[in-house]
Amino acid sequence: MKVPLLDLQQQLSYLRSDILDAVTRVIDSTTYIQGPEVTALEQEIAAYCGTKYGVGVSSGTDALLVSLMALGIGPGDQVLTTPYSFFATMGVILRLGATPVFVDIDPVSFNIDPQAMEEALANDHARAIKAILPVHLYGQCADMPAIMKMANHYDLPVIEDAAQAIGAECPMNTGPDDLLPAGVTQDWQRAGSMGRVGCFSFFPSKNLGGIGDGGMVVTNDPSLADKVRILLNHGAAPKYYHGLLGGNFRLDPIQAAVLRIKLPYLEQWHRSRRENAGRYRSLFQDSTLAADGFLQLPRAVHQEQRLQSKGAGINYHIYNQFVLRVQRRDALIDWLRSHDIGCEVYYPVPLHLQKCLGKDFPVFSFPQAEKAALETLALPVYPELTGDMQAFVVEKIAEFYRR
Repeated sequence: MKVPLLDLQQQLSYLRSDILDAVTRVIDSTTYIQGPEVTALEQEIAAYCGTKYGVGVSSGTDALLVSLMALGIGPGDQVLTTPYSFFATMGVILRLGATPVFVDIDPVSFNIDPQAMEEALANDHARAIKAILPVHLYGQCADMPAIMKMANHYDLPVIEDAAQAIGAECPMNTGPDDLLPAGVTQDWQRAGSMGRVGCFSFFPSKNLGGIGDGGMVVTNDPSLADKVRILLNHGAAPKYYHGLLGGNFRLDPIQAAVLRIKLPYLEQWHRSRRENAGRYRSLFQDSTLAADGFLQLPRAVHQEQRLQSKGAGINYHIYNQFVLRVQRRDALIDWLRSHDIGCEVYYPVPLHLQKCLGKDFPVFSFPQAEKAALETLALPVYPELTGDMQAFVVEKIAEFYRR
């Protein structure tokens, strides 16, 4: 049996006609830059995320870059972030001449550790840290109540890297309902809506993926939204009058049209991914692999609050990836691929160990990030994955450890 890490052909099979119609509509319109498809998607994504404004951009990377630019981050500034993420999280900081300040991750969620963040902020006596850039890794939100409390205390903007987490929800009131004031329920908010600005990627492998690159910036700040719109078009306002140094960060209207076709299916796809994650848990529990210490299953850290909050927080995790900790990781990868089972490591080299930083970058050790880089493995979890395919995956992993 062949089990790919991701199979976009199955998704395309039932969306093909609508996607072709949407692409044809853009082609026939001859509006190939910006236009009504982009505007409509911006409004729909903003409404979905619970923000007032959305601004379409050319990629998730450019969403981060233009957001930092709009906030005035530049040479001499520092940005507090995680060492365990896709390269773009760090790359955009470096491209602006700023410096990433890393702190370690929480070993359970793989997201940035709030206690380590607090220590870094308390030790920033020169107040060189000018922004906080948490990542909602693998499809569940970082500890945003703690992060926003720190951000408010130090008066720092928060840029949410939500590239893997569109629609994921976070409980912003941390206690159970019965401990909250009368009439107040859990205040669940969606990724991208809690900080000053949220950044999304529509890379094809994402839960909401296009047919190429694309991204979105969301915010509740009208002045920030306006500035992003100016920056994404070479800093021109009006045309040919450049008050800012921007770039060409525009979202392609063909991508916008395709994403508008897919957006109504997103909640269904989130639900299917959670169901697949639940099936993996049952299969692995039956196999006793976790109990015997061969692997650790991912933990949905906000699920407990979901159970206490009377219907809110449905998307406590959207499983952009289903990531295990495993023994003998690299040998297991070879074994799975030899049986036509797709798998991937997100990420094999933490950001603070990337060679591009050069010899002048201070040498730090972040043990949890480094340990995760050696132990983690993502299994297929896409919506169209069948129960038989998942059973085959678990069966082959069990064979590897029992042989």
